[in-house]
Order: sequence, then structure tokens, then C-alpha cells
Amino acid sequence: MPGTPPAVVITGAGSGIGRDIAVAMLKAGHRVALAGRNAERLHATAATAGASGEALVVPADVRSAESVGGLFAAVAAAWGRVDVLVNNAGTFGTGAPLEDVPVEVWNAVIDTNLTGSFLCAQAAFRQMKHQEPQGGRIINNGSVSAHVPRPFAAAYTASKHAITGLTKAISLEGRPYRIACGQIDIGNAATEMTGTFGTGVPQADGSVRAEPLMDTRHVTDAVLLMAGLPLDANVEFLTIMATNMPFIGRG
Repeated sequence: MPGTPPAVVITGAGSGIGRDIAVAMLKAGHRVALAGRNAERLHATAATAGASGEALVVPADVRSAESVGGLFAAVAAAWGRVDVLVNNAGTFGTGAPLEDVPVEVWNAVIDTNLTGSFLCAQAAFRQMKHQEPQGGRIINNGSVSAHVPRPFAAAYTASKHAITGLTKAISLEGRPYRIACGQIDIGNAATEMTGTFGTGVPQADGSVRAEPLMDTRHVTDAVLLMAGLPLDANVEFLTIMATNMPFIGRG
């Protein structure tokens, strides 16, 4: 409704990029549902934002359809709608050569990165389709690994390539219902997950080298740009990365 702050759901809001996006959204005055498995971290995120916006802490596991259903039911009960979903929750898994990847690691990465994104997008899509006014926006967290792989990251690479297909499918099916879907592909943002990048990570030529990192605030600014567009405009794909990281011409 005009004048009502957007209702935003952010998964993986207890740490890293998800935490930074949630804080920025709250400081912008939005109503933000903070989702993640660690309630203590979610409350810390809300506290970091201070009195800005309206925070709703909902512990949830994106790998569970029941848990995701409870998340979106709580948001609907609180605010009656979902305007933006930021599908951010993800895991890299344990790096290993392809032939040594345990199926348990594969399943854990796919369940979190791909199935979790699907379950949240599905629940948001249902809400956006039937709410009044109709529509909303889904932003999927891809990765530069949605384009090119790193060594020893088969599960993560496969999951992020699949996110691109999911983004396209949501975007296509959302057209009749004013549901926009876009994807942000992030490369070498300085988070807990990329902590070793500054000291040395395996390269395609077999060497181990440090890689440049960028501040996560640039990712946050990009997500806020995507989320703030009117529903008749959409950033379908956006790549933001540390300028000199080995992406263009990787390998």
C-alpha cells in the first residue's frame, strides 16, 4: 500500500552479506524478516540496526519445507504481504577434488543453496501472487561461480549454475503476476566465507595465490538498488566483484 514500508524477507541474515543487507534494509526504514538457523545471531543483526525499520526475527532452516512454510506464515501474520525476498542463505561446503567429494557434502550444499532457494522462492511466489496489491520481487544470491568454477568446488559450482536456471524460471512464470526476479553474482566480497582468499586459494593453473577482496558494502548497495526498482523494471543479472580478481580470463 502507498506509504507503507516494504516487507522484506532475508535468509541467512545472521552473518556475512545477509546480515549487512538486513541492517541496510532496516536502516532504510523497511520491515525486515530476519531468517536463519541461529536465533542469537539474528537478534544481534536486529540490534545492530538500532531502532530503524521493523525487525521480525524468525529462526528457520531453508532446507526444510515445513520450516520455510512457518517462516512465510509468520511474515504474512505480521505484515500481510511479502514485497521482497532476498534468497541469500548458502554454504560452500568442504573443498575437495571431484573424485573425493562425499555424497553427504554434495547433498548438504545442494539442499541449502538450491533447494533452500527454491523453497523460499516458491513460498514467496505464492504470497506475492495472491496478495493485494499483487506482485513482488525475488533476488537470488548467485555467485561468479554461476559462470565459472573454482578448483575443488563441484557442489558449490553446480548449485550456483542451477540458481541461474531457477532465476530465469521464476522470472518467466512471474510475468503475469507482477513478480520480478533477478540474480546478483558476487565475487570476492570480504566475509567469513572468503577469509582465506586474502592469504591464498587454489587457482586453475595449480598454484595457490592470494586474491583481491572488496568491501561488502558494495554488494549491499547493489541489492538495495535492485530491491528499490518499481516492478515494471528489473535487474535480471548483475555481477559485482573485486576488480582484479581472477574471473575474466580465469584459468
